[in-house]
Amino acid sequence: MIRRHSVLAALAIATVFLAGGTHTALAADKVCQLAIAGSDAMLFDKKELDVAADCTQVELTLTHSGKLPAAAMGHNWVLVKTADVTTVANAGMSAGLANNYLTPNDPRVIASTKTIGGGQSASVTFPTSKLTKGGDYTFMCTFPGHYVIMKGIFKFG
Repeated sequence: MIRRHSVLAALAIATVFLAGGTHTALAADKVCQLAIAGSDAMLFDKKELDVAADCTQVELTLTHSGKLPAAAMGHNWVLVKTADVTTVANAGMSAGLANNYLTPNDPRVIASTKTIGGGQSASVTFPTSKLTKGGDYTFMCTFPGHYVIMKGIFKFG
């Protein structure tokens, strides 16, 4: 009888330990949500986006608040290191709408949405492990010519 209670106690302790271990792993993930809109006036509604240091993933939703179609006034949301803004945007111009005005598989692009038109929205989720706390990041729209004014600061940590 004592042996049976010892086995049951050991199983109970193991179950609590395993459940706690699983719960801790799930609790460690923190998805931080951001929202931004682009308009037919070629502007984002935010000039800065801040992500807390304890976020493990970012889910960003871009909404096009205008009415014009993607081919005429499309917008995307692209995150790069600030030093790469001009080169990524210029390279994307020749990639065209079919490639969301981004060179396919460009390693300088940290995250991006598809290019959308008026009334549409798009989302992207990416891990913060791609970022350095306090790093110098810029978000922008790479539709031809938009990046010059349609950009902002992205802060992590």
